[in-house]
Amino acid sequence: MSIRDERPRVWIGHVMLATPALAETRDFLAELGMRPIASGDDFAVLELRGGTHLVLLRSDEASPGPVEFDLMVDDIDATHRELDRRFAERGIRPSAIEPGDIHRSFTIASPAGHVVTFNSTHVSDRPV
Repeated sequence: MSIRDERPRVWIGHVMLATPALAETRDFLAELGMRPIASGDDFAVLELRGGTHLVLLRSDEASPGPVEFDLMVDDIDATHRELDRRFAERGIRPSAIEPGDIHRSFTIASPAGHVVTFNSTHVSDRPV
């Protein structure tokens, strides 16, 4: 008997983020929970759940601020507590968790000034 794959047939393969601080950004994102895959002088690749890859590109023209993607976690409260504990001694603190219509969320800024939003999950009960 074969098992039918009921997951969606497509997913995000790669998301890009330009940064002037490649090594620092790579290390920070790995501490947030991404898996380092490859790294070079001008790029780094980190893997997220589901196989999506975040490709970091070195760029002196990149500016700090909100990134063009957000992250979703199973337990927003536990993630917030963990990041607060992990980064507090470096002076990096997540914002308060804010309620929303769909998600509860918070942000955290990397040492390079990238602002990453974490959202509570709203994944369906179907395979993803």
